[in-house]
Amino acid sequence: MFQIYTTPCLHCSYISSHSANESTLPPTIELHPMPQAPDTVRITPTSEPGYGRVWRVEARQVLDHPVEEVFPFFADAHNLEEITPAILGFEVLTPQPIEMRSGLILDYRLRVRGVPIRWRTEILDWDPPRGFVDTQVRGPYRLWHHIHTFEPIDGGTRTLCTDIVRYRPRGWLLAPIVNTLFVQRDVEKIFRYRFEKLAEKFGSADS
Repeated sequence: MFQIYTTPCLHCSYISSHSANESTLPPTIELHPMPQAPDTVRITPTSEPGYGRVWRVEARQVLDHPVEEVFPFFADAHNLEEITPAILGFEVLTPQPIEMRSGLILDYRLRVRGVPIRWRTEILDWDPPRGFVDTQVRGPYRLWHHIHTFEPIDGGTRTLCTDIVRYRPRGWLLAPIVNTLFVQRDVEKIFRYRFEKLAEKFGSADS
């Protein structure tokens, strides 16, 4: 059974033992201890072989519906438009219907601080309703690797949604400055907006 638990580790065990291109979900994800607030997001610096300094996002939200009702929403790639801030002008370019699977390539269009950008991602691992892994193939980041997990809690009546992202902005030696001035704040705002939209749709422990 897939488990998520909290432990005072410096890095997710998956990150420390797998490369950025690892394609399968780990059997266990270790999480940083975080505040007791039900909807939380934390961004911390870490390192990744081949990339140097990267940043790790850990976001958790409890939704008041079972996994069987929550996961299908995430299984429709076009629903990303609904939970992404309108200011980004996010649009899924891959035509419907989209059959989600490992190896699938998805194309998006968005605007970052007014600059039009194309983003291509690959679904590295698709394991419904346990979770999935995607990575940027082409886009605004030097690295963007995203693990999504869905865990039944409270007897299966609610769902703990966990996102673990490793990212590094472009900019070479200036990447830490770019992250501090722009990227980290934008990433946190995106996840908090996602919390709000998902809470409106499914209800949450914080709503």
